[in-house]
Amino acid sequence: MASVVKGFSLLGVDGYVVEVETKTIDSQPMISIVGLGDTAIKEAKERLEAVLNHGDYHFPKMKIVINLAPSDLKKAGTHFDLAMAVGLLMESGQIRPKEIQKYGFIGELSLNAKLRSCVGVLPMVMAAKESGIKNIIVSKENIQEASLVQGMNIFGFSALKEVADFLEGKKEYEIPLELTPKHQEQHLYGLDFNEVQGQDAMIEYIVVAAAGGHNLLMIGAPGCGKSMIAKRIPTVLPSMMEAESLEVTKIYSVAGLLRKRGYLIEDRPFRAPHHNASTNSLIGGGNNALPGEISLSHNGVLFLDEIAEFNKKTLEALRQPMEDRRVTISRVRYTNTYPANFMLVAAMNPCPCGHYGSDRCQCSDYEVIKYRQKISGPILDRMDIQKYVQPVDFLQLSEHTSGRSSAELRERVEFARDIQKTRYASMEAINCNAQMTPSLIKEYCELEADGTKLLRLAYDRFQYSARTFHKFLKVGRTFADMEGSEKIRKKDIAAALMARDLDKEQAGMLVL
Repeated sequence: MASVVKGFSLLGVDGYVVEVETKTIDSQPMISIVGLGDTAIKEAKERLEAVLNHGDYHFPKMKIVINLAPSDLKKAGTHFDLAMAVGLLMESGQIRPKEIQKYGFIGELSLNAKLRSCVGVLPMVMAAKESGIKNIIVSKENIQEASLVQGMNIFGFSALKEVADFLEGKKEYEIPLELTPKHQEQHLYGLDFNEVQGQDAMIEYIVVAAAGGHNLLMIGAPGCGKSMIAKRIPTVLPSMMEAESLEVTKIYSVAGLLRKRGYLIEDRPFRAPHHNASTNSLIGGGNNALPGEISLSHNGVLFLDEIAEFNKKTLEALRQPMEDRRVTISRVRYTNTYPANFMLVAAMNPCPCGHYGSDRCQCSDYEVIKYRQKISGPILDRMDIQKYVQPVDFLQLSEHTSGRSSAELRERVEFARDIQKTRYASMEAINCNAQMTPSLIKEYCELEADGTKLLRLAYDRFQYSARTFHKFLKVGRTFADMEGSEKIRKKDIAAALMARDLDKEQAGMLVL
């Protein structure tokens, strides 16, 4: 009978249990690892031979077959080393562990039989908990990351010999002195909105965008403060709940981007890829279909500076994730689905030279239209708020007065978010107004009579799409929430209509 040890693998950002089956056969000495493993798994046979010939163990001079079940799912990584080594020691009779099925194993082995840390430990331990496996053996470097999952018994070791002695009951487990309760990893950058001068009107729309989770496009001349404002948006977003923090930390663990293993990411992500980013780096992909920037900004902000300079094909790939709040990456043998619930903030110049509307601009109408057509209508349609950022007057800059602080603005955002949290408490995956479905819009976006009339006039004049019409209702709902109003008032609809500067300009000014 084959020896069976519990290991784990990843499918997207979720883990699942893998049974590592080991069987020795009287035949010509060789080792075969089956079960759709990648190159790193195939190379494990060389590591296993070196490890078992090191120290107190020996490598069996027989034919060895190791199967990673389920065998129809592609697997990747070096974290199967420990499970395969334990299974081979059991099968060859070199160790006789007690209650082996109660344990799960995650760890890479060095040629000197030392345990090394791995990426993706957090989602694998979460999968173990869901499967009823309460005892997990990892390397010492991964103890804190694995301990983020509550209700689990995590055992950390530095060598294979220590693991074997513990499983056989020869040695009691000693809890490391450095192991401490759950930590929080801080990402904030020491930025504050009180450093932004002369942009009070724009900041009001920033607060509304943050309160409702709305996508935002800022258009303005170079140096007017677009990037400065965007980088401070995370400072006014509400704190993440524990479930959201675990989700974000899980994504970063899979991507191998945790700065400190075992530290829970508490602050909302802020990602700002350069405009030469490829489609795969933005959406996700590559040989192992890793998460892209839109997934790394899950529950946070994705900032696309100079959005008109991005490859048009890359921008178009954002359309479906912006609607679905997730992205599916398909390969020949498998499909990975990653969460992508992000707030898109973009900035661009109004024309190629950046000074449209002033005497300094020499761009023709054709050049302006051609430049703006780099961003397609469907992408613009998905931007809830499109606002011009006006240059700051010299006198305002020279006064050196502080604007409203991020803490003050954050209080207003959290007030509106608390209303939304109560409103959508019974709904899964709905946290803010921007995520409302058409049925929720009908239920919660009740207009006063004057507001309905105003929205009808705007709709008749500009011929908005159904999506844009719903965007107005969502933004209007957020304006109403900012003041605790149950119904959407006329002034809320007026403010929502004022949030679409590009729509109005394209309808009236840029017609050749």
